[in-house]
Amino acid sequence: MDSLKIICPNGHLGFAPLRVESFELGVAARPDYIAADSGSDDVGPVPLGSDTSTSPESWQRHDLEHMLLAARKLGVPMVIGSAGDTGSNSRVDRYVAIIQELARQHGLPRFKLGYFYSEVNPQALRARMAQGAVVRGLDGFADLTPAELDATDRIVAMAGVHPYLRLLEQGADVIIGGRSSDAAVFAAPALHHGFAADHAYYLGKVLECASFCAEPYGGKETVMGEISRQDVRATAMHPQQRCTIASVSGHAMYERSNPYEEFFAGGKLDMSDCHYEQISERTTRITGSRFLPDERVRVKLEGAGKVGERYVGLCGIRDPYTIAHVDAVIGWAREQVKARFGTTGYELHYNVYGRDGVMGALEPLRDQPGHELCIMVQGVAPTREMAEEVTMIGLRQMFYARLPDVKGTAGSVAFPLDEVLHASPAYRWTLNHTIEVDDPMALFSTHLVEAGI
Repeated sequence: MDSLKIICPNGHLGFAPLRVESFELGVAARPDYIAADSGSDDVGPVPLGSDTSTSPESWQRHDLEHMLLAARKLGVPMVIGSAGDTGSNSRVDRYVAIIQELARQHGLPRFKLGYFYSEVNPQALRARMAQGAVVRGLDGFADLTPAELDATDRIVAMAGVHPYLRLLEQGADVIIGGRSSDAAVFAAPALHHGFAADHAYYLGKVLECASFCAEPYGGKETVMGEISRQDVRATAMHPQQRCTIASVSGHAMYERSNPYEEFFAGGKLDMSDCHYEQISERTTRITGSRFLPDERVRVKLEGAGKVGERYVGLCGIRDPYTIAHVDAVIGWAREQVKARFGTTGYELHYNVYGRDGVMGALEPLRDQPGHELCIMVQGVAPTREMAEEVTMIGLRQMFYARLPDVKGTAGSVAFPLDEVLHASPAYRWTLNHTIEVDDPMALFSTHLVEAGI
């Protein structure tokens, strides 16, 4: 092949439904693959720890149905990575079942359905550690200890291109992937067809978030990536969007601690010498990316562990004096919780929106709060009953806070709801680590079945 075209209709499949109009334009351009990533740790540790998805299944089914029908009509492969937000085994199984159900529903001729699992057995990981394997922490995480492993409910390994390549080599028409690098979903087909890793991995990087690499901003619109022996090209499918030098290069730096590097199982994409060229109104050409292979393969591990049950409460503050002394109000409420439960065995969190609810201590305007504040109170404890009471005290006692110079008795905190609300259990990230493997497939198992009639 002189070139290969892949369309991506959604940067996080199922998180919000794909936009049908631009997707149909992408399909009309006759791509060689239709692919999308369905996972992210941006959604926090709850989905992985609780083994759930963050979005309604109907939204996920919507995207899978549009992609499957288009791929089968064109006779091209369809590739999905990190099924159901986390790529856990149950999410992969559910996506496989949805594909099989859709194939029967639409009477699709039989095709090969490949999938792979990414979950890592904690006991198997413990055995590796006992044999001397070091599970290295990333981004400030300490190396993994047995205690942190004990606190972990579920672990997934982040696959690179390797399981996708194996399934493509076996002739899979549809692939449902476990937890994976976003870019690997797109890089693997390019590598499978013999294109250079230098370009293949950049193709994955530019397509991973679909229309995030285009302007003006518009979520869930389809983008096409085309790889050749010389370059990568990104084209917006929506008539009102453009892939520009600024939008494409900006996305290359998106979510990077180093804007010129992206790491994979087996190597690193170096974008420091990339050159961007506007070759048409909606298309940008990219050259100069390099893939630097590692001598040893390290695979990223993600793990989550349950902290406790959680309740949430809300209140608003409009009184200027109370706003000026909001930390004292929160401090008073904390002391009342402490008087009831002591200092350990629970967590109590306050988010002050209108002051620093988004950025916390990093907020540069923290000393300039708005004219009204919204405070979200979260209480976490081992049982629902205790979490509810922690939250209730932490919320209601703000109403009774004793501040100097307050003369009235009506209180200066308003409650939009009298009750506190039961929320999802609280989880935390326990693993953000890497482990060295002799075989890049060591943590992944592939499977091939048939679907259709």
